[in-house]
Amino acid sequence: MKTLVLGGGVVGVTTAYFLAKAGHEVTVLEEKDALGLEATGGNAGIIAPGHSFAWASPRAPRMLLDSLRGAETAIRVRLAPDLGLYTWGLRFLRECTADRARRNTLIKLRLCQYSQAVMNELVGRESIEYHAIARGALYLYRDHAELEAGTKKMALLAEHGQKQEILDARAVARLDPVFEPVRDKIAGAIRDVGDSSGDARVFVENLARVCREKLGVVVRLGVRVNALHADGDRIAGAVTSAGVLSADNYVLALGVGAPRVARTAGVSLPVYPAKGYSSTFLLRAGGLAPMVPGVDERWLVGWSRLGDRLRLTSTAEFAGYDWSWTPRDFNNILRLARDLFADAADYDRGEYRACLRPMTPDGPPILGLGRHRNLFMNAGHGHMGWTMACGTARIVADLMTGRMPEIGLEGLTVRR
Repeated sequence: MKTLVLGGGVVGVTTAYFLAKAGHEVTVLEEKDALGLEATGGNAGIIAPGHSFAWASPRAPRMLLDSLRGAETAIRVRLAPDLGLYTWGLRFLRECTADRARRNTLIKLRLCQYSQAVMNELVGRESIEYHAIARGALYLYRDHAELEAGTKKMALLAEHGQKQEILDARAVARLDPVFEPVRDKIAGAIRDVGDSSGDARVFVENLARVCREKLGVVVRLGVRVNALHADGDRIAGAVTSAGVLSADNYVLALGVGAPRVARTAGVSLPVYPAKGYSSTFLLRAGGLAPMVPGVDERWLVGWSRLGDRLRLTSTAEFAGYDWSWTPRDFNNILRLARDLFADAADYDRGEYRACLRPMTPDGPPILGLGRHRNLFMNAGHGHMGWTMACGTARIVADLMTGRMPEIGLEGLTVRR
């Protein structure tokens, strides 16, 4: 069974792995000259079932409105003559009720928990190195009222299997000494014990090596997928920069490019880009740097240690397919870095980038079959692609090989 996996990020490569393990003859197509260079290479590095909350929540409309007034909010929008933005945005706003936010959060949590288990099994079986740190994750609060509110919010996840600890500032500093000099700046944190971190791009590179050398997967770099050629209820070929390529099955794992390619086959995917800002700094020799990943819940900046580098990310901006950035976009990140981790790195030197996360209005990704019998979706993971990738890859591979997935698919299958 020949299968084309369209997309060479963490979602595409993990899908290729599970399909090859199931006996498929797999080829991965990737537009860039290496794997994992887009959203995979710029994420926060945190594998975070403990932060599975849906972005569409009762708080979100106010943040979007404040952003239009010029405020520095965690979720913001830049209006433009873009019908896709308004169509997607209306669907997003419909999900911003308390009941729907709870439902979508629990769907995401269930998938993230499953994915973490699948990833742990894969990493152990294939001995994949990716600068993993398994010490939980800290969700940091600046004052006691915020910590109390955060504890109530996190209780939903605790009720559904996430093991958590509530730490005061002293306990946070004992867990990670980087916080000892700044204890007076924080009230405490909620530590999700099961969360972890690692370098998604290193994971992709090493898993791709296993795919090539052990499973016979072919990886074709520098091949852009322009369209899908539909013939009735089947896909007859993928129109690419290398010509028309055909297979028995196709998996659409192109991140923010998935809707563009799906439209060429008459398929509409409710996926829109959410731009995030990512910065990476070399750690200073002898400096005091964080060892436990986390998120500052007031400033909504995430951090993780990736080998000898420190990754910091922030913001979700709905601004279309725009990869541009200005130094101002990193003010929030640099403010937090200098406030909490002043000795960790030289913040005058770093790598800066914007990356686009493929968001669905409700939050969970889109998996499985649509209107064509041989086109399978693995799209719309948003900011949780690194956390969800192994689980969604296993689910899609199960669906393609006729096996019943180990978890229910409510809220995950194609939404027309």
